[in-house]
Amino acid sequence: MPDPGWWEALWPDPARVLRDIGVTSGSDVVDLCCGDGWFTFPLSRPARSVVAIDIDAALLEMAKIRMAERGGAPNCTFIEADAYEIVGLLNAPVDYVLLANAFHGVPDRPRLAEAVHDVLRPGGLFGIVNWHATPREQTPVLGQPRGPATELRMTLEQTIASVESGGLKFSKNVDVSPYHYGAVFERLR
Repeated sequence: MPDPGWWEALWPDPARVLRDIGVTSGSDVVDLCCGDGWFTFPLSRPARSVVAIDIDAALLEMAKIRMAERGGAPNCTFIEADAYEIVGLLNAPVDYVLLANAFHGVPDRPRLAEAVHDVLRPGGLFGIVNWHATPREQTPVLGQPRGPATELRMTLEQTIASVESGGLKFSKNVDVSPYHYGAVFERLR
C-alpha cells in the first residue's frame, strides 16, 4: 500500500469520484478489494449500507482504523475474503460494486465480473476505477512514479472486454483523476 499522504495527494476528494461514477444516496454498496479503506468511509456517507471486502486482514484492520478516526459508520461491515467469493458473502443483491485501483491485478477478470454480475440487482452498477494505460514514469505522485507497473495497466477497451465477457454491459467512462478512468457497467434487467 502507498506511503502516508499518498492517497490524499492522489485522491483529495474521494466523495466526488464516487459521485462521478454513479454512487447514489440510499444504495447498498460493496467496496470490493477495499484495501486500507480510502473509499470506504466516503461510500458510507451516501450509502444505506457498505460491505468492505478484502483478502488481506492487515489492510482490513487499517480500513477499520481509518473509519474509526473519521467517527465510524454503523452502516459499514468488514469481511476478510477472496473477491471471487462475493456471491456467498452477501445476504441480498446490491445496487453498486466498487473496485478501485485493483482491477489490473485480478488474475481472472471475467470470473470476477461474473461474480459481481451475480450480486447486483437488475440495473445495478459495477464501477471500476483503473489506472490509464500510460507508462508508470508518467504518473508521479508526491514526486515519485506511482501505481502499477506499466505492463499491468489496462486501456478502457481492455477493461470493457474483460467485464462484458462476464455478463455486464458497459455504460459510461469518466475521467476521475489525471491518472485514472472510471468505467461503469450495468447489470441489465
